[in-house]
Amino acid sequence: MSRTLRALVVLVLLSSCGGGTGYGTAPRNLDNACAILAERPEYARAFRASAARWGVPAHVQMATIHQESKFVSDARTPFRYSLGVIPRGRISSAYGYSQALDGTWDEYKSETNNYAARRSDIHDAADFIGWYMAGSSDRLGLSPYDARNQYLAYHEGRSGYARGNQNTKPWLLRVSDNVARRADRYRAQLGSCREGRGLV
Repeated sequence: MSRTLRALVVLVLLSSCGGGTGYGTAPRNLDNACAILAERPEYARAFRASAARWGVPAHVQMATIHQESKFVSDARTPFRYSLGVIPRGRISSAYGYSQALDGTWDEYKSETNNYAARRSDIHDAADFIGWYMAGSSDRLGLSPYDARNQYLAYHEGRSGYARGNQNTKPWLLRVSDNVARRADRYRAQLGSCREGRGLV
């Protein structure tokens, strides 16, 4: 085997390991914020850094990630099919923990000068959520603690939220209520465990 081929094989193997922060699978207990952080301590560092930078609390970030990807780092939207069998591409370009779309992710990287950011990295995903929700606070007057309306603006986009698109989607309003309830539950849990110290 040539030296170049050996180097290529090693590179492929190393890249498949994910660098320590890109887990393909979710933490085991998604209903308990403390269990999530105990299993993945780097999550706490990511949420703490994003909260300090953007003012969006950890429990709101966590509830959003739960809804968007169930904490699966490489989550993607399903494929669309023609005639039930011919794949026509994915429903959208949403990818990673935050399910950020290509265009919004590019805007984030440009505005923050974080051109190496990856949607499958929890630190970048948490920072993205903080950035987006801080923008919604500035432009729409939403409290960073208002998980329900922050999620609606996150899902519909700020312009869509301002137009009231969410009010034509009863299913989305139910989802946003679930996000708010989960954020409240995560906040209470984080306030009662060592892993949540400094996050609430």
